[in-house]
Amino acid sequence: MNAPLAIDVRGMTKRFGKRTVVDDVDLAVATGEIVGFLGPNGSGKTTTIRMICGLLKPDAGEGTVLGLDVRSQSAAIKRQVGYMTQRFSFYEDLTIAENLTFVARLYELAPVEEAVARTLDGLGLTSRKDQLAGTLSGGWKQRLALAACIMHQPKLLLLDEPTAGVDPKARREFWDEIHRLAGDGLTVLVSTHYMDEAERCHRIGYIAYGRMLATGTVEEVVRGSGLVTYVVHGALKPEQMRALSAADGVEQVAPFGATLHVVGTDRGKLEAALEPLKREAGIKVEPGETSLEDVFIKFMTGAQERAA
Repeated sequence: MNAPLAIDVRGMTKRFGKRTVVDDVDLAVATGEIVGFLGPNGSGKTTTIRMICGLLKPDAGEGTVLGLDVRSQSAAIKRQVGYMTQRFSFYEDLTIAENLTFVARLYELAPVEEAVARTLDGLGLTSRKDQLAGTLSGGWKQRLALAACIMHQPKLLLLDEPTAGVDPKARREFWDEIHRLAGDGLTVLVSTHYMDEAERCHRIGYIAYGRMLATGTVEEVVRGSGLVTYVVHGALKPEQMRALSAADGVEQVAPFGATLHVVGTDRGKLEAALEPLKREAGIKVEPGETSLEDVFIKFMTGAQERAA
C-alpha cells in the first residue's frame, strides 16, 4: 500500500470473562480505502470495530488509528471517526432536520444551521428535512444515519452491517455514496453479510470465532482458498444428489437455478466423483468459477469444526 495507513493495529484481543471474542487480530487499512469486514454472526466483527473507534479498550494489542495510539488516545480517535451502528438509533418523533441539529450540537459544530444545511444537501435530504424520522423507509433511514455519521467530517467511517433490511436499489445508492466519499479521501471499514457488497470493496477480511482467516482483494481471497468448482447442467435424481454430496472430495453442493455447483479442494477427487454423471444422458459437467460465497462457506465450516 502506498497511501498512509488509517488503521494499523496488531494483536487486537478482547475477552469477556473467560470467553475470547477477538483473538490476536491484525488489520491494516490505507487512507481512502474501502475494506469489507466479513464473518458469521458472533464472529467478533462488531467488537473489533468498537476497539478501533475507541469505544472498547483492548485487553491486548497495539497500533494506531488515524495516527493516534489505539490504547492511550481513544478519546481523540472518537472525535475523528463516524460510526454507523446496525440499528437505526435516532429520534423517530423528530424530523430529519431536528435529528441532525441534535447531532450537530453534540459535536459542537458551529454555526449549527450551516452544518445541518450542508449535510442535508450533501446526502440529498433537503426535500425531506421536515419529515418525521419514524415515517421514513429503510433506505431513507439509512441515508439519515449516514448523514449524521459524516456531518462532523470524520477521517474514518466505520459501518456495522449498514444495509440490513434495505432494498437493492437503496443499497446500490448507498454504496455509490460510500465510493464517492472514499474518492474524497474518507477511509471506510464496513462489516457486511452480502457477497455483492463485499465485491464492491477494495479489499476484504474474513473473521470467524475471533480469528482473522483471510485478507486481500476478492480475487486474492478466492485464489488463496484453493477451491475448485465444477458446474453440473441437467436435472439430477434425488439419489444422484445424495451420492454426489457424500462422495469423497466433494465439500459443497449448491443449486444455482437450473445448475449445480460442486466444490472441493482436491481436483482429482472432485473429477472422480463427477465422472459417473458425465456418462448420464442429458447431464453436462464443466469447470466453473469459484464464488466468494463458496469461499466463505468453506471458511465458516472449517471454523465451526475447529470450535467444536
